[in-house]
Amino acid sequence: MASKNNQNQDKAYLEMTEKASPNSPIVKNCIKVFLIGGLICAFGELLFYLYGKCGFDEETVKSLVPTTIIAITAILTGVGLFDDIAKHAGAGTLVPITGFANSVVSPAMEFQTEGRILGTGAKMFAIAGPVIVYGCGTATLYGVIYFICSLF
Repeated sequence: MASKNNQNQDKAYLEMTEKASPNSPIVKNCIKVFLIGGLICAFGELLFYLYGKCGFDEETVKSLVPTTIIAITAILTGVGLFDDIAKHAGAGTLVPITGFANSVVSPAMEFQTEGRILGTGAKMFAIAGPVIVYGCGTATLYGVIYFICSLF
């Protein structure tokens, strides 16, 4: 009797979870991710072209493009538009530079009520901090390995 009751409960739970979390439209979501992520990258290429046409040298353009994209993403996150874009784009907004900018600004905004130092300052790198630390560490290790290999 207890086994039959457990089976009924399991079946009811499965029905409830399927109703609460329906399958997502995978093909539609993949298309959105591809298009919006591609648009972000195409925007970067457009900025590269425009900065080049303004007479900046290539090294300066290589610095201006990511700086501009980071600033735009931070502003869009600050006014709440980036989250709306991310709802439709999903992983398409995780193009590294926009995702990184969003991961720095979002916690800073969320914890600003706790003050400038313990709120905004401390929480700003809560998500992005490990990326910075491990990214710098990996880059250093790679540089050492490259240097050693270049000796031979």
